[in-house]
Formats: sequence, C-alpha cells, structure tokens
Amino acid sequence: MLVAIIIHAIIQEYVLDKINRKMHFSKTKHSKFNESGQLSAFYLFSCVWGTSILVSENYISDPTSLWKDYPHTLIPFQMKFFYILQLAYWFHAFPELYFQKTKKEDIFRQIVYIGLYLFHIAGAYLLKLTHLGLVLLVLHYFVEFLFHISRLFYFSDERYQKGFSLWAVLFVLARLLTLILSVLTFGFGLARAEDQQLNFSTGNFNILAVRISVLASICMAQAFMMWKFINFQLRRWREHSSSQPQSVKKKFVTAKGKTSRKERENGINGTVTSNGADSPRSRKDKSS
Repeated sequence: MLVAIIIHAIIQEYVLDKINRKMHFSKTKHSKFNESGQLSAFYLFSCVWGTSILVSENYISDPTSLWKDYPHTLIPFQMKFFYILQLAYWFHAFPELYFQKTKKEDIFRQIVYIGLYLFHIAGAYLLKLTHLGLVLLVLHYFVEFLFHISRLFYFSDERYQKGFSLWAVLFVLARLLTLILSVLTFGFGLARAEDQQLNFSTGNFNILAVRISVLASICMAQAFMMWKFINFQLRRWREHSSSQPQSVKKKFVTAKGKTSRKERENGINGTVTSNGADSPRSRKDKSS
C-alpha cells in the first residue's frame, strides 16, 4: 500500500499538477481532472499487465480455463502479485480521500465505489476464482480507462464528445459479456464439476449456495452500474436539450439585431438614415 501511495504522489506532483497550472481549471474540474488522471493511469497499467497474464497463461485461447481444474490453488506468481497490487491500490484509496480533500457530498459515493472493488477482488481471490476474476477485471478496466481518458480530453476541449459515445457502446457490451461469462462459469462449468463439496482445506467452495451467491453479487453489481450509466446518459441528454433552445434563441436575437447594408442605406421601417445628403430629395434640392 505504501508503494501505491508513493506512485500516486509522483503522478500527482509531476504530471497532473503541472497540467492543472497550465489549464487553470476551476475547483470542480480540478478535482475531477485529478481523479480521472490517477484512475486512467492505474487502469491502463492494470489492463496491460492483466492482458499479458491472460496471454502468457493461455486463458484467452481456452475459455474452459475459467472453471477447469477448480479450485485454482496453484496461482502463478505474477497473478498473485497482480491481486495483491489491486487490493493495495484500492485500500490506499481510503486515506487518499482525506489527502485529496474530497467534498463531503462525494465521500459516500467514493466509499461505495472503492468498497465494491475491494469486495469483488478479495472475493475472487479468497474463493479461488482468480481466473474468472482476472478476465472480468481486465474487461472492466479497459472500459473504465476509455471513460476517464475521454473525460481528460473533454476537460481540455469541451467539443470532444466522440470518446464518450464509444465508451457508452463498449460499456453496455462489457456488462453483457460479464454476465455471459459469469453464467457460463457458475451455471455450466462449475455446476457440472464432479467435486461439489465444501472443503476449506483444499479451498473448494463449489457448492450451490456459494455459486448462487457469487452469481447474484455479480448480477447486482452489473445492474447497479447500468443504473448509474442510464442516469448519467439521461443527465447529459437533459443538459444538451436544455442548452440547445438557448443557443437557438441567442442566434435568433443576434440575427434580428443585425441590419443589412441596404436597410442602413435606405432606412428601416420607413425611417430615413442619418445620411440624408444621399436621399432623392436632397439631390433634387441641390440641382435646383
């Protein structure tokens, strides 16, 4: 956890703080920019590292490895170190709430956010479901990295919106793929295993009650994230729809206030302009 705190401080001081001084963000944007900067760096590192483990252990080429040879007690060193690092990072996020001077109204949201990560990562490690946990983490981290990197670009230029559109599509696909892999693992793979007896000494938790509990926990987490996602999209749609009539009205008032060159020369609504020397009557008086 100490290593995570040191890396967090280095990224904050030598990268994010320098960008903040150049961009002159407001306090709200400053806090969100720091949050997205830290998380995008962590998600990118974890996603690359997790993908390398999946490739080296041939978990991608063989989907049955998610449940085959359960319980997965013989964990490779790099996978065990990966899980330890994940737990250390999310544990270090609690004291960071104080150091980052998080607002009181955001503390509960952050605690729930961190607690969900710790609960599922620790659950996958303790229940010997490290293969499935690694696949789901990499999938989730990739989508979250795309969101936070899109938010960083949005803070630098508010016209950047394409990243959020791509993230929205991949977010829904990731939730669907997570449910499919979970149902296959607990409802098909582990349900057909020969040894389905609870045994703490061997680390076998493949019983019906545990399978239903874990699957229900995953489904509830996906439903919670989809609910937050729908609320986020509705809020963006309302903000866009409310700002659109104001911009149309502003354009209408600007167009109405502008007068053409012909109108300025000939007068508006029958009123002669100040340049009366060029009017037909003035020319007639001059000729006479």
